[in-house]
Amino acid sequence: MQRIVVLLKQTFDTEEKILFHDDGSIDDREAKLVINPYDEYALEEAIRQKEQHGGTVTVITCGNEKAEEALRTALAIGADEAIRLAQDKLPDDSFELAKALAAAIKPLQPDLLLAGLFAVDSGSGSVALQVAQRLQIPHASAAVKLAIRMADQLEQTPITGASHYAVVEQDIEGDAQTAILPLPALITAQQGLNEPRYPSLPNIMKAKRKPLHTVQPDAGSVPARTLRTRLMPKPPRAAGIRLEGDARQQALSLVSALQNKGLL
Repeated sequence: MQRIVVLLKQTFDTEEKILFHDDGSIDDREAKLVINPYDEYALEEAIRQKEQHGGTVTVITCGNEKAEEALRTALAIGADEAIRLAQDKLPDDSFELAKALAAAIKPLQPDLLLAGLFAVDSGSGSVALQVAQRLQIPHASAAVKLAIRMADQLEQTPITGASHYAVVEQDIEGDAQTAILPLPALITAQQGLNEPRYPSLPNIMKAKRKPLHTVQPDAGSVPARTLRTRLMPKPPRAAGIRLEGDARQQALSLVSALQNKGLL
């Protein structure tokens, strides 16, 4: 295998308290930002595949200069090079983001493309799949096991003329199924695929010397297809109500309380 590309996103730490400005935008000045947890599985799998089959690992993200912290972390963990697409010219829209990522990835001609199943901040998992569609490569989601095999190592005769295939065990809501994809292909990582490693101090120092490229995407003046107008925190939790009496009295009190709130 020659080149593996991993799509990364920088997100809030899942333990972080989210603060908002008065205009409904997120205040991230003091927030702790990390690699999206599902992308960590994708990165770890890329490094394991490199260790087994050789090649290089390139990580790519789209964001402002803060996103370079996530890329440097990925380089310290074991990636070989990093690419940041400057986001200032891109609309906040998954369609245009996928278009820009695909344009940056295509010249790399990756043999394997890996990404997290979804981003924990937005709950969206569509960008990687749109990238695969634009690159016209097959994809499999929610991988819990991944093996790269040559055509003559497959138990079944491959239906395409590819030399290498990805054998993917996919999580399908409590069960599993196996998919065989010709490479190049995109695989999205589910929790349980592996156990991500932490960067060591020597590798953190080495990461400072690894290449990190900034690319200005050619976005033009395309308007966003979706528009986020405002984000609001959920309302504070109301105090609970203690129901007195025996089971029958408590049931009647509960029904009455729900009726008063218009819930029944």
